[in-house]
Amino acid sequence: MAIFVIKVTTNKEDRALDLISTKVYKKQLQVYSLARPHGLRGYIFLEAEDRESAEEAAYNLPYVKGIIGKTVTYDEIKNMLEPILEEINIEKGDIVEIIGEPFKKEKAKVMRVDKTKGETVVTLLAAVVPIPVTVKLDNVKVIRREKEEEAEQEEIKDELQSQESTQDSTKESINILGKTSEDKESYDEPSGGLIPDEY
Repeated sequence: MAIFVIKVTTNKEDRALDLISTKVYKKQLQVYSLARPHGLRGYIFLEAEDRESAEEAAYNLPYVKGIIGKTVTYDEIKNMLEPILEEINIEKGDIVEIIGEPFKKEKAKVMRVDKTKGETVVTLLAAVVPIPVTVKLDNVKVIRREKEEEAEQEEIKDELQSQESTQDSTKESINILGKTSEDKESYDEPSGGLIPDEY
């Protein structure tokens, strides 16, 4: 039993997988599993009893270009096949950059997140009319968080308020130190200087 690497047309991996699968069922071939790892383009893996079974399963099918000579072990492709559970840290209101086609490098705002389906609904910031677009979660990266933005705005607001209160207290201290016209009227200044007249 061995794992074979089958070269297929890029972006037609799912179609090629379906065609091979149908052929395996129809002909009852000694093929045990087929895998199309996410992110691996132009190749699928086929586990079969021997090379003859693998070749017969892939022979003369659309989108299938052929079998690569060298077989692989499960340990070599394990990291591609076993899902790594990562904490999805995308929230509604986040500003994201799309890193997958067809909207690559476009910036968008997150409207809804569906973690069970691994999808998010976003609206493109560059679009004149906000049209909702569904994108896979691994095709977006957060570039700005709405909460961070709010916190930033709150910080600026606090800073401005503290500046205003500092200005107000400065004005008050100037009024206390400087004599106003009312102070002059109520303050009886003695006539003459400090030296007595009879001196």
